[in-house]
Amino acid sequence: MGDNTNPDDRSPLLPDRYPQQDFFVCDVFDAAPKGDMASMEHPLFSISTKPDLTAREYRNGSTFVRVSPGELGLATVHDRDVLIYCISQLMAALNSGQPVNQVVRFKAYDLLVATNRGTDGRGYEQLRSAFKRLQGTQIETNILTGGTEALDIFSLIDRVRIMRETREGRMQEVEVRLSDWVFNAIRSNEVLTLNRQYFRLRKPLERRLYEIARKHCGWPGKAVKFGLDTLQRKCGSKSTDFEFRRLIKTIVDQDDVHGHFPDYALSFDNTRDQVTFTPRAGKALPQETLFPMISNQALEKARTVAPGYDVYALKGDYLAFWDDKGQQPLKNADAAFLGWCKKRHERNPLR
Repeated sequence: MGDNTNPDDRSPLLPDRYPQQDFFVCDVFDAAPKGDMASMEHPLFSISTKPDLTAREYRNGSTFVRVSPGELGLATVHDRDVLIYCISQLMAALNSGQPVNQVVRFKAYDLLVATNRGTDGRGYEQLRSAFKRLQGTQIETNILTGGTEALDIFSLIDRVRIMRETREGRMQEVEVRLSDWVFNAIRSNEVLTLNRQYFRLRKPLERRLYEIARKHCGWPGKAVKFGLDTLQRKCGSKSTDFEFRRLIKTIVDQDDVHGHFPDYALSFDNTRDQVTFTPRAGKALPQETLFPMISNQALEKARTVAPGYDVYALKGDYLAFWDDKGQQPLKNADAAFLGWCKKRHERNPLR
């Protein structure tokens, strides 16, 4: 008998290879997935499914970024999983008061599981290729990370060291040294939490669209609209206008059927060639119940607890930290905030 399944009935998501409830020992899910804001804003990663050997330049006002491929081509949106995993581990350590540096050491298996990748031989081969593309891709930009203007050429990761491999050639322990540019973003908390469903998005273009929505809509947030030409530039797509429109409409149509796109619904206005990202119901909670209230008295005390810091920036960072931890009710929001400020100052005193 032939296959009579309607293609529209098939989920566009990759299968969830490792449901969290199956893990009773491994703690790879403890660190919330996070991406740096700069590469969510600008198209640093290729969305091509084939080796992309084309250099590119993107400008937005006075900001520019030039990306040049290495021997294996440009780093891809899927290669970005490595950076997300490393950033997530470092941010989890920072939030728990631990010191961090640019070198991240981890088990390759844990990265594959946390990013919903296969753990067979092919999964390890793809990871090795991702390391090479991330190290080989060269970037020149004046984008600010951590208040530092980088006007030189650098790679997203400086070095990868594979310290242990099995007899079958599968890597076990890995050490990655992040670039100064990426590490500056981590130290300055210029990162955003991602939905774990991001790793189940099958199409590179869908992943890039989610990054753009997450950066511009906020979480929770308001609907944001982009002209198709602007969205195409932000995605770094080399498709023709006609093909890019078709790809976007296909994703929008699939989301209408499956509602699979994380956190945001997509719509497309044919008459205006305009794409709208709208936070899904349940994300835009009432403001007064979403965040704990930090009093003015606590802000004044924070100046003493964390001398040299901008207390309003501290408040914003703390609320983001609280949100990432699952919005747990607080008996004393001021005390919790001041305790967090004290740890931040002890970890990184400004004076």
